[in-house]
Amino acid sequence: MIKLVASDIDGTLLVEGSDKINEEIFDVILKLKDQGTLFAAASGRQYASIRRLFAPIENEMIFVSENGSNVVCRGYEVSSTVLNRKDAEELIRFIRRQPGCYLTASTRGPMYIEDNDADFWKLLTDGYHNDMRLVPDVLKEDIEIIKISIYKSTGVQDISEEVIAQWKDRFHVTIAGEPWIDFMDFDADKGKALQTIQQTLRISREETMVFGDNNNDLGMIASAEESYAVANAQPKVLEAAKHIADENVNDGVLKVMKTLLESKDVSF
Repeated sequence: MIKLVASDIDGTLLVEGSDKINEEIFDVILKLKDQGTLFAAASGRQYASIRRLFAPIENEMIFVSENGSNVVCRGYEVSSTVLNRKDAEELIRFIRRQPGCYLTASTRGPMYIEDNDADFWKLLTDGYHNDMRLVPDVLKEDIEIIKISIYKSTGVQDISEEVIAQWKDRFHVTIAGEPWIDFMDFDADKGKALQTIQQTLRISREETMVFGDNNNDLGMIASAEESYAVANAQPKVLEAAKHIADENVNDGVLKVMKTLLESKDVSF
C-alpha cells in the first residue's frame, strides 16, 4: 500500500516557472489522504511559493522546499539546513562576477536578490509567487541563508560543468531546471528530506511513490520503490525511474495519482 506520494513541481507537475495548476489535483490529494496516503510537494521553490500554489489544501500536505533545505507540515518546521557563512559569502562574490547570471539567496522566509531587473523580478513574483526582498548587498543582511542559486535566462548548460566542478567540494550543487543552478548544504537534498519524512511517519521505501523530471530529483527517486519520471524528464531521470508517466503538459502526475486513487485499497 502506498502511504506517501511526493512530486516535484516545475517540469514535473507544472511548466517551469508557472503558477497554473490543474485544481483537480486538490481533490485527488484530499481523497488519497482520507484513504491513508499523504502527499508531499518537493521543489526547489521556496516554501511560500509552494504554499500559495496549494493554498486550498495547505494544511493537508507536506512541503519540501528549497530542494530539501526546508521541510514544513502545517506550519511546523520539520527540518532545515543553513549554509556555512564563509562559504556562502565567497560563492555570492563569485556569482556576482559571472556574465548574464543573477544571484538569489534563500532564507526560511524571503528570497533576497540584488539585481533590479524587471523581467527577473516578474518571474520571481508573478511566476513563482515568491516572498522577495531587493537589497543593495545581500552580505550586509543579517540573515541565515539556506540556499543560493544562479539564474541565467538563456540556460546554464554552458557554465554548469565548470561551476559544479569548482564548488562541489563545498556545497551540494545541482541543476534545477534549464535556467537554475542551486547550492545547498550537503545535508540538503530532496531524497534526504523524503527519508526524514519516511522515518518520522514510519513509512517505508516500498510504501512511497515519487515523481520527477530533473537531476535534483534523483535522490528522491532513489528513496521510493514506485518512482516515476515524466516523459519530458532529463535522460538520467528517465533511466533511474522505475516507471514513465505522461509529460507534465499532459498532467502525467495527476493521471497516475488518479489511477492510484482508483486502485483497490490504494495498493499498487
